[in-house]
Amino acid sequence: MNILIHPTYFPSISHFVAIAKSDTVTFEVEDNFQKQTNRNRMYIYSPNGLQLLNIPVKHGSRPQQKFKDTRIEQAFDWRKQHFKSLEAAYRTSPFFEYFEDDIRPLFEKKHEFMMDLNFQAMEIVTSCLGMDFNYDKTAEYFHDVQEGLEDYRYLVNGKKDTAQFEPYTQVFEEKHNFLNNLSILDLLFNEGRYAMEYLKKQEL
Repeated sequence: MNILIHPTYFPSISHFVAIAKSDTVTFEVEDNFQKQTNRNRMYIYSPNGLQLLNIPVKHGSRPQQKFKDTRIEQAFDWRKQHFKSLEAAYRTSPFFEYFEDDIRPLFEKKHEFMMDLNFQAMEIVTSCLGMDFNYDKTAEYFHDVQEGLEDYRYLVNGKKDTAQFEPYTQVFEEKHNFLNNLSILDLLFNEGRYAMEYLKKQEL
């Protein structure tokens, strides 16, 4: 399977199910930025249940700006807030301490562009998973994908992503039950290297 997909901020499990099952991955990098999508957000399992972590972005002077040109808003200390939220959510998970040093550098670097941060997030996670991360990027935007590519760009919009996955053990499930299709970090911190095996077994 050859897929076309978006690079997002510590992507959802569904993103990684698609990538784990693919032969080749092409990332869409020529699209316009759209609000309310996972381009600049992820969902984690906090002590209070579902928590959204959103990266503030600068909106361009034109009504539409390409996502690759979208800059991160530096006026807010979101990096410290997001890492603290991850610690509160996953400090007691089986594998947080094991992967903590791999993930921390993303929150210590001041990226200018949102897409650059997303690619670093993907590189970190694929390394932690032991997954090969070879990919292509689009050279121009097409509404309809070329023949031979499976279009998974819809996964960037959480409302259109209705995948249901097998439950695995989560830190706060006794409080709030199993939460489906969170950021890949939830699976990684709870399942460690078994996460890759889990991804290959799931269906989209």
